[in-house]
Amino acid sequence: MILAAPFQPHRLSVAPMMDWTDRHCRSLHRVLSKQALLYTEMVTTGAVLHGDRERLLGYDAGEHPVALQLGGSDPGDLAAAARIGADLGYDEINLNVGCPSDRVQSGRFGACLMREPALVAECMAAIAAAVDVPATVKCRIGIDDQDPEESLFTLVDLCAQAGVRTFVVHARKAWLKGLSPKENRDVPPLDYDLVYRLKRERPDLTIVLNGGVPDLNAVAGHLERADGVMLGRAAYHTPEILGAVDAEVFGQGEVIDSAMAVELYRPYLAARLAEGTPLAAMSRHMLGLFHGRPGARAWRRILTVEGVKPGAGLEVVDSALTAVTQAREARDAA
Repeated sequence: MILAAPFQPHRLSVAPMMDWTDRHCRSLHRVLSKQALLYTEMVTTGAVLHGDRERLLGYDAGEHPVALQLGGSDPGDLAAAARIGADLGYDEINLNVGCPSDRVQSGRFGACLMREPALVAECMAAIAAAVDVPATVKCRIGIDDQDPEESLFTLVDLCAQAGVRTFVVHARKAWLKGLSPKENRDVPPLDYDLVYRLKRERPDLTIVLNGGVPDLNAVAGHLERADGVMLGRAAYHTPEILGAVDAEVFGQGEVIDSAMAVELYRPYLAARLAEGTPLAAMSRHMLGLFHGRPGARAWRRILTVEGVKPGAGLEVVDSALTAVTQAREARDAA
């Protein structure tokens, strides 16, 4: 168990993940943990300024604390988008300097900005001047042939001079030439020691470690040498990890298991269904519940097959939950 500490928003956070951490996903994650800081998917400045803001930026009040992650490289546009996010009530504005996809490279944002630390600092100064909430950076340790020590420390130091106090560091390089975005999540080696060193040599900054963190035992180890840990795919694919965060990381609240999470999420499901949201838009984020437990396969199958049918409602979730209960009872009786 991780020793209790005063509430720190970044002590445990859930990473922004494109096409995954939408408002329905975040609402599920929030019933699992009241304390973890949640992030939106990355939203480009162009989308914020000219797109459907309700669809892109809308969120449920119960999601707080929640951070808006922006993608962009124009200081003026970022300031305007940040102001919109702050006015909508987001608790933090985060700039993505870590996404390695082809789309972000062509748009001159994401990980390619590791090559332009002065521009990132200019962008962060503009964001910080535009909002009263924290302005933070999520970055890699470097890209391609950069020296990670030089690239990471240069970016952090310039942004710190611009007023940034919190950095989320994915402890891998991004190889923009030669690796796909998926490969960039796993192939480049992790360098946790460099992130630990950053914290050690910049003790006044809040340093959050991200990348390859599989469970809360690993979180505990990282928290001995970093201020916080960001969970990504582990939290998404095995949501019960988040259900233990409040008790084990923050020292408050109870452990929320998958069955409890379903019941707590049920009012949100019912409210969105009444508004016309398809069940599949929400149930797709629930597939990882009961991971590794009896009935997990039936749970996924029923939600996947029945949940996409027109008019699917809470009865599908109830049917899937019944399958899990029956599987558990069968195991216990064996």
